[in-house]
Amino acid sequence: MNKTRWYKDSVFYQIWPRSFKDGNGDGMGDLYGVYEKLDYIKSLGCDGIWFSPIYPSPGADCGYDISDYMDIAPEFGGMEAFRLVLEGAHQRGMKVLMDLVVNHTSDEHEWFQKSRRRIEPYTDYYIWRPGKPGGKLPNNWDSNFEGKAWTWDEVRGEYYLHLFAVKQPDLNMDNPLVREEVKRIMKFWLDMGVDGFREDVITYISKAEGLPDDHLFPIYKGMPKYNHGPHIHEYLAEFKRDVLDHYDCFTLAEAPLVWPDQALKYIDEENGQIDAMIQFQCQCADCLFTDYIPTKFSLKRMKRAFSNWQYKLRHRAWNMLYLENHDHPRIISRYGSEKFWKESGKTLAASYLFQQGTPFVYQGQEIGMLNWKPESADMYEDVQTCYNYAHSALNKTPQQRLERLWRSSRDSARTPVQWDSSENAGFSTGEPWFYVNQNYREINVAQQEADPDSILNFYRKAIHLRKSLSVVRHGNYRELFRYNSKLYVYAREMKGQKLLVICSFSNRDHILPTPTGFDFSKAQLILNNYSDDELQLNVLKPYECRVYLWT
Repeated sequence: MNKTRWYKDSVFYQIWPRSFKDGNGDGMGDLYGVYEKLDYIKSLGCDGIWFSPIYPSPGADCGYDISDYMDIAPEFGGMEAFRLVLEGAHQRGMKVLMDLVVNHTSDEHEWFQKSRRRIEPYTDYYIWRPGKPGGKLPNNWDSNFEGKAWTWDEVRGEYYLHLFAVKQPDLNMDNPLVREEVKRIMKFWLDMGVDGFREDVITYISKAEGLPDDHLFPIYKGMPKYNHGPHIHEYLAEFKRDVLDHYDCFTLAEAPLVWPDQALKYIDEENGQIDAMIQFQCQCADCLFTDYIPTKFSLKRMKRAFSNWQYKLRHRAWNMLYLENHDHPRIISRYGSEKFWKESGKTLAASYLFQQGTPFVYQGQEIGMLNWKPESADMYEDVQTCYNYAHSALNKTPQQRLERLWRSSRDSARTPVQWDSSENAGFSTGEPWFYVNQNYREINVAQQEADPDSILNFYRKAIHLRKSLSVVRHGNYRELFRYNSKLYVYAREMKGQKLLVICSFSNRDHILPTPTGFDFSKAQLILNNYSDDELQLNVLKPYECRVYLWT
């Protein structure tokens, strides 16, 4: 089938369902709540939805530990509610992406329960090893969430590999029967009408032959041995050839620790196996490898990440653009300023929405939701956060360790969406499954709907503009003032149309150098975050952004 590449003209909205909107009053976000808000998502200018996992799951990693790939969890409304949302989205011209999590399953999945009992054909569906002499683990790999990557199973009498939580055993993708299961899952959802998949840590599914020790990485030991493994392109090509090529669908790969040159082996439009890739480099401007090793925010690092992907993928592959998702804290609290909340929220939006690629907006990002700061560490839910608190920075005081979580925890992105100023932020009429951020009376959708100058309405205008300007889809990207530590300025250029995006990341007035080749007397200012009467051509106010157009 010839793909129409519709995703290149799309803007997606990511829903983390348990915290989006509760439609039946039980305190848990669900698909009935999503159905209520389809028109709201459409009003943003979004053409599609990516659902984080909504399958049955014990919840050890909030749904990324799947126990049944071909059903919808009852707490989200079951299959009936999903079909309602799928039809409602399609009626509004919106696509739907499912989260495909096939590096691992839940340990409560039927496959694992049969594999641990050596019931055929499931015996080798997972990665089992007897361990080394002296009771040592099979190798020295770390999990990403909970200590070492091996756990002893009393029933099987062997260790199983889990690159994430203990309750997330890794599938053995070298077993062709497992790959057939993956293809069966893909076909099931595509035949139902789903429009594609976001593929969770898909670059991990091929492990190095023999599972050797890793003597290179100081943290996440083992990653060079299981990321971009020896058969990864072969297996992804198999999924593409046998399933994906037969549907007009979009595939998006999550790829930790990947750079553009390596990404092209996956997403090059001539011979790649995936349509686009979620890279992590744009999330590392204030940390090393992980949010839990924080550093001072560096605009230069953020710019370098954005520009590197724009330049390297040009004419060869397509970018996926994002600032927030369910795996990272809120971006204003990280890269912006809570003091200049509205201004920096808008500047961050402009910084990525006019690049070439397919943008994703994460729930609550469009209203500038901020990091959650609970009073106690035991209020956190996330498995990664809890492990980090218990095992990291033990030389610090409890309050210092708690404040590290305020800055780093994924749970800051997982508090319920703040719909209005009523009880529970309008998320639920019942007791919410998780804590609501205390600032919901000041930051919520209803308040911003009524304010033409809100972050929400800025997102709407920016998305409308990017979709109306052919230069955003087709133009070349060029970064200006590369070494400036306070300004991110980039141009988008094509014959007959030119765009200049100016973003200040300074908390005080900042001089704007004159960009060569841009005559502002002939430009139209099409978007900005201060009033026109405050405009000074060569001086930018704190976190000011402007978008100019030449035609």
